[in-house]
Amino acid sequence: MQLKLPHSFSRHEAVARVERLLIEAKPRLADKVAIEEERWEGDVLHFAFTAQGQRISGQLEVKDKEYEINAKLPLMMRMFEGRIEKMITEQSAQMLK
Repeated sequence: MQLKLPHSFSRHEAVARVERLLIEAKPRLADKVAIEEERWEGDVLHFAFTAQGQRISGQLEVKDKEYEINAKLPLMMRMFEGRIEKMITEQSAQMLK
């Protein structure tokens, strides 16, 4: 799954917003999601987690005017890719303001 989400921040601020979002989300998701990887290399976040028995991994790259997400979805979730993309787009618009 590839998804681009626009932002209007500097790269530094865009990275900081993702970091804050992750810190705030962890307590709410602790009983639903097992985080297996969360590693920054410059402006690229490498992530992997398991939710509802499904492992999702990928990268989130912070660019000058957008976040670019490349994620590997399990076969069972690929048929819902459009709905997942819509949900991410809607929620990130509110969370990353």
